[in-house]
Parts: sequence; structure tokens; C-alpha cells
Amino acid sequence: MKFEENRPIYLQIVAWICEKVLRGEWHEGERIPSVRELGALLQVNPNTVMRAYERLQAEQVIYNQRGIGYFVAQDAVQGVLGAQRAEFLESELPRLLDRMMLLSITPECLTESYKLYLENHSKHENTL
Repeated sequence: MKFEENRPIYLQIVAWICEKVLRGEWHEGERIPSVRELGALLQVNPNTVMRAYERLQAEQVIYNQRGIGYFVAQDAVQGVLGAQRAEFLESELPRLLDRMMLLSITPECLTESYKLYLENHSKHENTL
């Protein structure tokens, strides 16, 4: 994983884990790597991973079974979806809409581009 300089590493790990949950790579109830395992995998200090896990526990995305390890929580997908949708609508969408207005991109143009994206994405998935 390549980290961005302008954002805390633990938050980037949180986002990476949430993406794995949303993509179905880590399933609800499934054990995830230990703090040390993930630290070694990502080549970061285990304390950084611990901070990410603490955040994810507070957000009820993962939970710890003492002596066994960390697991993806039930309803983690819905929780992550809700939180990330809200963040997108509050933070990213206004910037995107401003940019669209500046470039005179109409909703119809956006709809057509989105349809093409979905077609291409679907074709790509079928070739895997």
C-alpha cells in the first residue's frame, strides 16, 4: 500500500479496510489480520495499525474477541456504506458539482458517462 503524505496513515488504513469490506474481500464474521500481521503486511508500526483498529471498533466495523483476534462486525457493510455515503454527500459531491458547473457538464452528460462507465465496468468484470 502506498500512503499519501497529507493524510494520517492510520486513517488511510481505516479507509483501506473499509474498502475491503465494501468490495466483499473481508466478510462479516470473518477474522482479519492481527495488528502485527497487518503492520508487517503494510510495513507500518503496529501502533499505527492499533490506532486504526481502535477507530474501526468505535465505528462498529470490526470487533475484538479477546485471545482470538479481530473480526468484521455484523452489519459492517451497511455501517460503512452509510458513513461513507454521508461523507461523500457532504464533502466530495459539492466539490464535484462545482467543477461540473465550471465545465458546463450537464446532468444528461453525466448520466451518459455513468452508463458508459457501467457498461465498461461490467465487460471488464466478465473477462476476469
